[in-house]
Amino acid sequence: MLSRDNWKEIFETIQKNKLRTFLSGFTVALGILIFVVLFGFGNGLINTFDDFFGDDAINVLFVFPGRTTMPYKGYKSNRTIEFDNSDIEDIQKNFPLFVEYISPRITRQDTVSYMNESNSYRTQAVGPAHQFSEMTIMMKGRYLNELDIKNKTKYAVIGRLVEQDLFGNKNSIGKYIDVGGSSFKVIGVFQDDGGDNEERIVYIPYTTRQLIEKNTDKINQIVVGFKPEIGYAGAMALDKSLDKFLRSKKFINPKDQNGIFIRNIADQLKQNQQFARVLQIIVGFVAFGTIIAGIIGISNIMVFVVKERTKELGIRKALGATPKAVIGTILLESVFITTVSGFVGMLIGIAILSSLGEKLKDFFITNPYIDTSIALSATIVLIIFGAIAGYVPARRAARIKPIVALRDE
Repeated sequence: MLSRDNWKEIFETIQKNKLRTFLSGFTVALGILIFVVLFGFGNGLINTFDDFFGDDAINVLFVFPGRTTMPYKGYKSNRTIEFDNSDIEDIQKNFPLFVEYISPRITRQDTVSYMNESNSYRTQAVGPAHQFSEMTIMMKGRYLNELDIKNKTKYAVIGRLVEQDLFGNKNSIGKYIDVGGSSFKVIGVFQDDGGDNEERIVYIPYTTRQLIEKNTDKINQIVVGFKPEIGYAGAMALDKSLDKFLRSKKFINPKDQNGIFIRNIADQLKQNQQFARVLQIIVGFVAFGTIIAGIIGISNIMVFVVKERTKELGIRKALGATPKAVIGTILLESVFITTVSGFVGMLIGIAILSSLGEKLKDFFITNPYIDTSIALSATIVLIIFGAIAGYVPARRAARIKPIVALRDE
């Protein structure tokens, strides 16, 4: 079956039937190509969701005050909820087994200037632990520390692009900038993988912001970092317990959905990953459908091929060829064409995915890829079914009597 004469015959047959061979190979290559590309797009979709959450820590709860819509325990509806420093202390005291770190956050939009350069930037008054929730990367100097909070220092940590806008190529460390009418000393410069907007932020101690704003103790948000070892179930339990605790403390009706909001990053990430995987499964089914279509195409072509060669096969049998030899010749040709075409389609598909990178990021597909093992498995499956597609009509032709085959039109 694998003799030199057999291979010579196969190449001669291919040479004589170029169009038929091209159609067979094209069907196989296209099926694998579409499968690889679609499956890669599914992985690219998951990469997009991972990147969206990758620039911040995922073991974080963001707690926001709202406005009540229901009366509760003598308090009227439409009441604005406010957080203060005591809430930070109470959360630390009541949830020590869950909380790894906690930071208040007071967000403002201020005009920040240095000498003749100025611009409007988002300023966030935070605690030292805020660095962990945002996964802030220090490029120069240092971040805010506990002494800065205690002493209410006028220190600022600025984003990379803030330094670039205000200082150009000069070093900003030790320089003084004006933030909303107050002078702050730059002690650090950070970068953030979240993009340009994240690098146009100015961080200052939250106690300093409270001092500037008439020595208040109010805060906008609370950032709670929970211990990673508690897992997803622990994060959901903390979410519910914290919500219940703050509602009780602030006298908010348990059924009032607008009194307080908690954004659970772990829960959001899991939901989005599940959504992405469902889409990937759908894409996988579509991709698998292309393989089925390829198999059907091969089957149809091989039926035509065997029909076309019925007389030839009759002559072979008349000259003494066994049914096994007849089947082997057709099967080897089918497997050869399917194998070559399948690997060509696979390699082209992988090359297309490799060339895309982040070009489709606007369509929520980032760095699409496919594991080589999956691509190979799909190709091998198609080759196996290609062999079966060639075997079935070949076996039927091998059973035809020579005299009947020779009369075939």
